[in-house]
Order: sequence, then C-alpha cells, then structure tokens
Amino acid sequence: MTETQTTEEAVSTARPSLLEARDLHVEFSSRGRRARAVDGVNLSIGAGEIVALVGESGCGKTTLARTLLGLERPTSGEVRYGGAALDYRSKALKAYRRQVQLVLQDPTGSLNPRHTVYEAVAEGPRIHGLPDEQEVVAEALSRAGLRPPERFFLRYPHELSGGQRQRVVIAGALALNPKVLIADEPVASLDASVRGEILALMLKLRADLGLSALVVTHDLGLAWNIADRVAVMYLGRIVESGPVEQVLTAPRHPYTQALMSVLPESPERVVLTGEPPDPTRIPGGCRFHARCQVLASGRAAEAGVDGKCRSEPLSVLPAVPGPQAACHYAELTG
Repeated sequence: MTETQTTEEAVSTARPSLLEARDLHVEFSSRGRRARAVDGVNLSIGAGEIVALVGESGCGKTTLARTLLGLERPTSGEVRYGGAALDYRSKALKAYRRQVQLVLQDPTGSLNPRHTVYEAVAEGPRIHGLPDEQEVVAEALSRAGLRPPERFFLRYPHELSGGQRQRVVIAGALALNPKVLIADEPVASLDASVRGEILALMLKLRADLGLSALVVTHDLGLAWNIADRVAVMYLGRIVESGPVEQVLTAPRHPYTQALMSVLPESPERVVLTGEPPDPTRIPGGCRFHARCQVLASGRAAEAGVDGKCRSEPLSVLPAVPGPQAACHYAELTG
C-alpha cells in the first residue's frame, strides 16, 4: 500500500476530530543535509480527548507540536482544525491561537521575571483585545487553582513555588478560553510531589471545560495517568498508537516495549543498542531495525520477517482510534 493510499484511508476511517495532522511532513536543512523531523504523521485529537505523544528526545515530538500550533509550516501535508485546513495568514493564525494554546515545560523560562502574575496572565487577552481584563485574569487564575486570585495579582515568579508557576502558565493559556491545550512536558521540571497536582488539574479542566489536550512527554507513566489515547513516535513517525490501556499493557512495537521496560514494575529491562535517532539519516526498511531487540535476538528471523525488517519500509499509520503498530513482526504475530 502506498503512503498516499494510507493517508486517504486515514481520512476516511478516523473519527471526527477537533485538531488533526494529515500526512504531515516537516523538513529542515542541517549542515547541508535534509532532516526529516516529521516524516509522515496522521494524528487526530477529538473534543474533550487527551492524547499523549511519547518518544525519546530527537524523535520529532516537539516539531510536530510546534507545527500543530502553526509555529512551523509543514513541507507537505496539512494541519486541520474544526474540519478546515489551517490558514497561515497572520489574522487567521491569530484567531487560531486563541483556540489552540501552548503550555511549556519550564515555567521559570516562560515567565518574565520582571512581570507580575497579573501581567503574565493578561498578556494574551491584551494581544487579542478581550474586554473585562481583570475579570478574565481572575477567572483564569481561579480555574488554574490559584485562589483567591487577587492574592496572586502582584506577586512575581520568584515568589512562587514551581507548582504555582506552572499554574500561572496554565492560567495564561486559559485566559483566552481555548479549546485545545498543547502541553510540552508539562510536569518535567516539577518535583514528584507536585506532578500529581498538575495532572489532576488538567483532568479537571477537561471535565469542567471540555478541553482537549495533546500532552508531549517521554514519560509513559505520565501518559498512563492522564491520556485517553497514546501515540508513540520514533524518528519522525508514529510507530504505535491506540487506547492508552491497550498500548501500555500490551505494547506490540519493539520500541514501545523498550520504552515500557524502564518503568519500575516492568519484569524485564530492554537496553537499546545502536545509534540514537538521526532525522538526516533515516535507514531503509523499518526505521527502528538497527536498534530492534526483536531483530537482534533472532526472533524476527525465526518468524521469517528479518529481510523485510531490513529492506521493506512500513506504511504511514492512519489516524484511527483503535490499536495499531507499524512493525513487520507485530503484523505477523498479531
């Protein structure tokens, strides 16, 4: 099956989505070489749904998130919101960014130390010319769990705890009343004791406001606790996706199995060998084959798919809600 056919299948079989990537490719020039940071991705996020995008550093997660936000333009393919292709003209992008907001992983870096909490949260409403600024800021802080909000208006970031700073960042996003949050490692810089509070807040926002979210993370434990669905990304492509319980309790792709093996409850540790992902040098065949523990152990040869693993590329996965994996061995063994 060709990649074009796969994309058409993705469009026809995916459930109605709020935010969607269709056959998305994003390329950069790197020291005279072409880096395929996002190399054919279909992904959908439904209304009120939380999707976790997981994978190790360098796999293309952040580039995909930035492209969904309209901060990067795709080389080919498209981003769709509410059924319409994203319009990159400045006025249309400004309107789009009211609906789709970014929550960064480092609240210390994303908050201006010279601005009070009030000024930080009011920045978005001022850019978009929203009325009743003080009321908007107070409601956003309150929804983010900073109550009473007036107590925080004149505080500076250095006067807050790490968890409170992350709540201010979330309040800044909520002030524009978005429909989708894209959260890039939202708890990575926080102490373990505070992570649960921020995750609980995100789930409450989904319950209270019907918010959708794409949570970008390398932490499968976080995905388990917050997501409805999970998409596992490797070297620019989603290699496995599906409902979080199915993917994380019975992972089919060897890469997902390796990621899962680092969790404390995992019975067996998988140590990946070979070079880490390099988007300027994507290998032939399965893009994971050079590091694959199933191929290295001889199990792929026993199943008669080792030649395919080394030489036959896999189709781009469609944006369907059910479980799926781009793996020759998984296709054969079920």
